[in-house]
Amino acid sequence: MAHIVLVGDSIFDNARYTEGGPDVIAQVRQLLPGGSQASLLAVDGSTTENIPAQVERMPSDASHLVLSVGGNDAIMSADILRMPAQSTAEALAELTEVSEKFEDNYRRAVETCRRRSLPLAICTIYNGSFPDPKYQRLISTALMVFNDAILRVGIEYGLTIIDLRLICSSPEDYANPIEPSSIGGAKIARSIVGLVSGAGIRCASRRR
Repeated sequence: MAHIVLVGDSIFDNARYTEGGPDVIAQVRQLLPGGSQASLLAVDGSTTENIPAQVERMPSDASHLVLSVGGNDAIMSADILRMPAQSTAEALAELTEVSEKFEDNYRRAVETCRRRSLPLAICTIYNGSFPDPKYQRLISTALMVFNDAILRVGIEYGLTIIDLRLICSSPEDYANPIEPSSIGGAKIARSIVGLVSGAGIRCASRRR
């Protein structure tokens, strides 16, 4: 039977944002067939640098691993959106530096997960739901830099990729601009369980 382990940040550890509704881990457990189980190692506020400590707590009978991290790394770099730039080239140079640092950190997080030799799925960073349309467009564009790094690492290692931008696409999916609601969490949970039950998560040790 499957034992799904969720590592990462508040995309999975969203209980405090659901206003009493079920969180992601509860919804995953509800959807799993009898005999299967799920464990939550993700911690709200975590960044790529926190993943090794989470993986150290991995249950010995874990069968599948799902990683969702990077949103808080992006938040920590959000000041770059407000920095004055004398040219487009200067702004792009700043984004390039941020992107390279994030990819290094994200790659290390993924490699830590891969050492467990379990089927691994990784998630992109969703775009959030901000009330100001102009700011929403700015955030969505800036996050492409981070998601490009996630996709590049995932494709390189032949991992299953869950694109949260497609899953959490409505305002009701969010409890606030950056956290998943119980409704959004249900969509995330269905995607995770669907991948596992459909044998859609490839082995983390497999390269392409």
